[in-house]
Amino acid sequence: MKLHDLKPAEGGGVKSRKRVGRGYGSGLGKTSGRGQDGQNSRSGGGVRPGFEGGQMPLFQRLPKRGFTNNFSKVYAEVNVETLNRFEDGTVVTPELLIETGVIKKAKAIDGVKILGNGELEKNLTVQAQKFTKSAGEKIANAGGRAEVI
Repeated sequence: MKLHDLKPAEGGGVKSRKRVGRGYGSGLGKTSGRGQDGQNSRSGGGVRPGFEGGQMPLFQRLPKRGFTNNFSKVYAEVNVETLNRFEDGTVVTPELLIETGVIKKAKAIDGVKILGNGELEKNLTVQAQKFTKSAGEKIANAGGRAEVI
């Protein structure tokens, strides 16, 4: 089967969109399928997500677990082997890593941490917020420099 062979199932097809508030003949005029009165007939009506009509909601019935540290740091992690994509003598900065798509800007909230996984064959000057001990050694052994910014 190829893409051009695809078609809806027999008796199936595409259902037309519900066009509300288009007069009596449409079958969805006047109240537009909302019924006569009540909370759901009003604009902005309805209840919030998770509301169970006054019954204690599920998320409140379940036991709470764990702890979230508000002061924890979130670093985008980059392995040393990933840095082999850059030319010799390049100054690798967090901005360059984001530009080249190695990391996403949203992940690097508190900066970039270079990890020591893999081998580095290039002579690079790497600027980052943090380095593991092994990453710093591998960059130095390859003839480069690890600069903490």
